[in-house]
Amino acid sequence: MRPRLGAPALVWAAALIALSFLTLAVCGHQLSPRNPDTQDLLLGASGPAPGHWLGTDELGRDILSRLMAATGSALAGPFVVALAAMIAGTTLGLTAGYRGGLVDAIISRFADLVWSLPGLLVAIVVIGVLQGGTWLSVAVIAFLSIPHATRQTRSATLGQVRLPYVAAARTLGLARSRVIVRHILPNIRATVLTTLLLDFVTAILIFAALAFLRIGVEPGAPNWGSMLADGQSLITVNPFQMAAPAVAIVLFAASVTILGDWAHDTLTKDQQ
Repeated sequence: MRPRLGAPALVWAAALIALSFLTLAVCGHQLSPRNPDTQDLLLGASGPAPGHWLGTDELGRDILSRLMAATGSALAGPFVVALAAMIAGTTLGLTAGYRGGLVDAIISRFADLVWSLPGLLVAIVVIGVLQGGTWLSVAVIAFLSIPHATRQTRSATLGQVRLPYVAAARTLGLARSRVIVRHILPNIRATVLTTLLLDFVTAILIFAALAFLRIGVEPGAPNWGSMLADGQSLITVNPFQMAAPAVAIVLFAASVTILGDWAHDTLTKDQQ
């Protein structure tokens, strides 16, 4: 997502931060100064020093290297969740908003039912009981994220269905799928994109929370949530073990949220 030349400085900063994290997500292992899994038990937990700019954890592993290597897993799962929720939720929301009647009632009641569930608690119980890994976490969180996309898309679709161009398309006898895909969907793209980015950010926070609780992650694998948990007992020895992943989560979540707001405003203005 490339900001226009007239975009505020805050948007450019958010884009730069987001791009940096995406680069780390792809090349984090290659760019990390040390092997994130290499242990130095003699060194153990220590504060920042030359060669270990953010210090080391209780096993002597380099915090900076583990932070960089964990970026891929921290963003990949949430992105798949957001993409799956967008596809399913947008399809259901468009169908419900355009068809109305019984179809709308069934889809809306499904969305309301899933939306009423305590998402994080359900994820903890299901993933914990089944002892699932990353892909089960993705499936569960994606399912729980569908109602948000469905409700947002349905609301936007209802606003479009009342407009004259939809009535004209129906009068001309255009196929329902063509009206939805070729005419309504482009006009609600701002809502779809914003919902995708918001679900992405929410999924990042949920994955970090699950990893903090040691749910759905492989033991020893670099992970922002696990690093937060590991750093609790060592906060007086090396506070960067907790601070680094916390700052990473906040920075990326904030940058994506800013870009989402900017994109929504820009796309909405373009349609006016």
